[in-house]
Amino acid sequence: MAPPLSSWPWASLGQYKYMLFGPLVWKVVQEWREQGGGLPLGSWWLHLLVLFAVRGLTYQFWFTYGNMLFFTRRRRVVADGVDFRQIDAEWDWDNFLVLQTLIGAAVVNSPLLPALRQLCLWDPRGWAVALLLHVGFSEPVFYLAHRALHRAPLFARYHAAHHSSGVTQPLTAGYGTPLESLLLTLAMGAPIAGAFLMGAGSIGLVYAHAFVFDYLRAMGYSNVEIVSPRVFDAFPPLRYILYTPSYLSLHHREKRGNFCLFMPALDALGGTLDSRSWALQRAAYGGGEGGGALGTPEFVFLAHVVDIMSSMHVPFVLRSLSSIPFANHFILLPFWPVAFGFMLLMWCCSKTFVVSFYYLRGHLHQTWSVPRYGFQYFLPAAKKGINHQIELAILRADRMGVKVLSLAALNKNEALNGGGTLFVNKHPDLRVRVVHGNTLTAAVILNEIPSNVKEVFLTGATSKLGRAIALYLCRKKIRVLMFTMSSERFLKIQREAPPEFQQYLVQVTKYQAAQNCKTWIVGKWLSPREQRWAPAGTHFHQFVVPPIIGFRRDCNYGKLAAMRLPKDVQGLSSCEYTMERGVVHACHAGGVVHFLEGWDHHEVGAIDVDRIDVVWKAALKHGLAPV
Repeated sequence: MAPPLSSWPWASLGQYKYMLFGPLVWKVVQEWREQGGGLPLGSWWLHLLVLFAVRGLTYQFWFTYGNMLFFTRRRRVVADGVDFRQIDAEWDWDNFLVLQTLIGAAVVNSPLLPALRQLCLWDPRGWAVALLLHVGFSEPVFYLAHRALHRAPLFARYHAAHHSSGVTQPLTAGYGTPLESLLLTLAMGAPIAGAFLMGAGSIGLVYAHAFVFDYLRAMGYSNVEIVSPRVFDAFPPLRYILYTPSYLSLHHREKRGNFCLFMPALDALGGTLDSRSWALQRAAYGGGEGGGALGTPEFVFLAHVVDIMSSMHVPFVLRSLSSIPFANHFILLPFWPVAFGFMLLMWCCSKTFVVSFYYLRGHLHQTWSVPRYGFQYFLPAAKKGINHQIELAILRADRMGVKVLSLAALNKNEALNGGGTLFVNKHPDLRVRVVHGNTLTAAVILNEIPSNVKEVFLTGATSKLGRAIALYLCRKKIRVLMFTMSSERFLKIQREAPPEFQQYLVQVTKYQAAQNCKTWIVGKWLSPREQRWAPAGTHFHQFVVPPIIGFRRDCNYGKLAAMRLPKDVQGLSSCEYTMERGVVHACHAGGVVHFLEGWDHHEVGAIDVDRIDVVWKAALKHGLAPV
């Protein structure tokens, strides 16, 4: 049996827990009707709901800022990344906000406290009372309660789960048991209650106190230093008045000191102040030794934004969305104009930026993004600018000492830069190895095809991937129906095949030619009408971006070529576009294999068919697995 106050009573409700606010909403509606349709600005019920939203946004703001690696990567306290286990554990991080809102509603509805019904916008006396109560009551009570929670058996029952999060984030601040949240509610609510009981309360005090309280908690858990050590040097007493993310991080990781709420003076008086706190804060802010600044990556995956909706899938927007495969959610629609505005801003004045990172066998891997969207790659006027952005990213990686840079999706488009050959030819002395990763992409597709298949239908047949797939399959004596209108391009590919296998490459110009073929390899978009020519039971293997829509219920639709990263990957916290957790596109995996093998050649331009099996075996050797 679980200890009392160790689990949330609404845990089984999931996302439906917000229905607990139904009575509050109904109260607001009633007051709205009573005022003849006017907004009830004097309603405590309305203020409670607004406070819930504002407080949630405060933590979200700090989460977004802390995960904007292009701003904060040099001031991180802990360099490690958050993993999916921590994200799932902290999924309902806002339970404490729900609890405090419901407690607030009970207080407002209580007939014992009529003073709360009389709203005053501003009273400076209340601020003084709240400050004195915070320093004299909230800080000591929290400090003593926190120390008690670190003793057996309370720690195992109530506080161990909170410390199980390896890396603090603002949302970690809300992860805990009901008992911890009640203690936090007491610390936050006592100054407000005291001010109202003394007749000096105001609605402005409630908003300001709640905002400052949440702001400081979110800052402490942000894992990013924002206050310069020079400020503490100029005013040394501030060290004992205001804690820092480094201060809290030491407590969270080592659990033996730094127990205060916001004021380290309590730790100094209690003998629990960790003397390393200030040195760590200085190192983290300056990006020096001992801090958690992200170092130089050894592998970089250079991606680009797919479209406006998927641009909101980045790790620094909503963790609950970026940690699952991308899909168009209705919740994102109201933010579409904001995302559109950022698209215009990035088009005008942005440069390649760091999106995410993870560690594999002690090596830092990062994903960078070119600030361009998919549709822009098809604008003739944008071609030069996109190549310039990619070139700058490659040169930056070369200066930093990156070993392998893998080009994603349209960044390696043949019509754009010849699959990366433009940059390698222009800069022959590059130390970083530029990789398109399509050799492994071809290998993944080819290894999905059952061994008993004797005939396939191939669209996009004269593309880089289509050519490699056709040449590989014909060597296996598999008949390839190559859909292309260009006899010249078909013949060029056919002549590349050994003479004894050329007969297995057949040009077709109509989809009707494949009406008896149950294995379709799709490298070109197929409309519903074109898909109708496939016989029932057809399996569509795909390398077309975006993937085709599955209109046929009697057929199977494969996903884009992908591989699962090795099990020892660390700090992976977001899904790569529509991929499952821990799964990356095959071109990303191809770059990882290139790095792990230590290959010294560039992989650009046409795919070397002879290396398809070599790359595939290397991927399996290093623990990458087919999906």
